[in-house]
Amino acid sequence: MSALLVGAKSLTLADVEDVALRFKKVSLAPAARKRIERCYRYLQTVVRSGKTIYGVNTGFGPLSDVKVDQKSIDELQVNFLRSHSVGVGSALDERLVRAMLLLRAQSLSYGVSGVQVQTVQRLIDFLNRGVVPVVPIQGSVGASGDLAPLAHMSSVLIGEGEAFYKGRKMSGAQALKKAKLKPIRLGAKEGLALCNGTQFMTAHGVLLLLEAERLAEVADLSGAMSLEAVRASAVAFDSLIHAVRPHKGQVETARRLRQILKSGGESQISKSHHGCGKVQDSYSFRCMPQVHGASRDVFQFVRSVLEKEINSVTDNPLVFPAKKKILSGGNFHGQVLALALDALTLAVAELGSISERRVDKLMNPTFSDLPAFLAKEGGKNSGFMIVQYVAASLVSENKTLCHPASADSIPTSNDKEDHVSMGAWGARKCAMVIGNVRKVLAIELLSAAQGIDFLRPLKTSKRLEQVHRWIRDRSKRVDRDRSLSHDISRIEEDLLLLT
Repeated sequence: MSALLVGAKSLTLADVEDVALRFKKVSLAPAARKRIERCYRYLQTVVRSGKTIYGVNTGFGPLSDVKVDQKSIDELQVNFLRSHSVGVGSALDERLVRAMLLLRAQSLSYGVSGVQVQTVQRLIDFLNRGVVPVVPIQGSVGASGDLAPLAHMSSVLIGEGEAFYKGRKMSGAQALKKAKLKPIRLGAKEGLALCNGTQFMTAHGVLLLLEAERLAEVADLSGAMSLEAVRASAVAFDSLIHAVRPHKGQVETARRLRQILKSGGESQISKSHHGCGKVQDSYSFRCMPQVHGASRDVFQFVRSVLEKEINSVTDNPLVFPAKKKILSGGNFHGQVLALALDALTLAVAELGSISERRVDKLMNPTFSDLPAFLAKEGGKNSGFMIVQYVAASLVSENKTLCHPASADSIPTSNDKEDHVSMGAWGARKCAMVIGNVRKVLAIELLSAAQGIDFLRPLKTSKRLEQVHRWIRDRSKRVDRDRSLSHDISRIEEDLLLLT
């Protein structure tokens, strides 16, 4: 696998995933190196002139009116990292930190942040040599950048903070030593440039969106299997219906459901109930294209936001050598991400919500020919009764977690930062919702497989028979009551293998 060149071209979401999850090597593009050097030299010239520049020779936030003398400029940047490293809570997943490192390097590679080449190179060294800074998950309001998380990440550059190295947690200084790296010395603006950014939110967004897109594929599979188990109709997926309401996600979902249900020819289960007299099925079956498809459309919107954000410069102030300008703005504000993450959270939650309704139908003999709660010898056995309770509890949790983080704002920094995005919290609770939806879909697959077993010897479609075997490799058919916690966990852990 060839190395990913930072600063050579626009990153893709797949690039981020390759580096964060698959440890793809990274290097700094020569053109990016030149841009960074040019910007750094220009900034040094301006600094030596004595011109006042926010965050370079002034204090930060409400202290921006306090001028810092030339001798203290480097110390100012170190103090910035130390004072902002105040995050709390458990350590962020190492995969997300790796994504943050890559995204920060990409942002700095455009050569408008005023940093040294060695600073960007060291972020890349961390990725290539397995140094993963310890980043507490709480502490960002998502407006003046993800200040606290990025400060913790960047503190390891100067030999401070903490890091994981080959799975072991240690001081930042120890991690550098083991990786045969030396601490860097920060120059003018570098502490600020490293911490002013949206990379905590963006890293979450990228990895969560990619998982959400795959969960939509799983939801189609679990929904199709449930439809077969309750002997519902596939008529509602006819292309004629969707051609006259051509939302892209809806059309794509209907196509996928037709493909899943018709793979290898019409299923024996489907043939067995032709002409049964049932006119329409419950919405959780009939409206899968409209519901799953709407989530897909939201995912596409979120993707468009993230594709721009991973290739953006989000610190402040920005240095434009060619124009001889140093400008203060607000690219660090995370509102665009906060809104996208809230939308992603709601769209994923809907996949779980409709899935739980299908699980309920599998339990209820009013809607199918299946025994109550999918239990053999019901009464003596409770079957999947409480499995549906669990799905209901997870969906209910998601209803609370779907409250938009972006609807909130709380002033910080003596009201200088008087509107914040809360996108970091939006990212974290989106992760919680996705975790819950994974479990709900695992429950639906487990339940639907049990339902299919009751219809034997009839077979479903070729694709769904493959899925059924995949489930049975992880969970045996339930003939007598037993705990299903581990069965659900095994399916959840491997869920994305179905995509």
